[in-house]
Amino acid sequence: MPAVIVGAVKVTNVGGNGTINVGDVLQIAPKSTSKTNSGGGGANVGDFLQTNTLLSVTNSFDPDIIDANNKANN
Repeated sequence: MPAVIVGAVKVTNVGGNGTINVGDVLQIAPKSTSKTNSGGGGANVGDFLQTNTLLSVTNSFDPDIIDANNKANN
């Protein structure tokens, strides 16, 4: 089914590995994966953003070694 966009669409930034899809798609699979640890409100982006964080603690302990496997997807 075709996509119908009603209203404005704002795409601020798409990185080298980013994906934007509007419309029909059967499968979108990542070509690379990464993991980021950030505190409360640390990864928020947007216009007129306001975050109020009193206390933030980030636990970066990762007991499993492999989180996502994409070897066969290149």
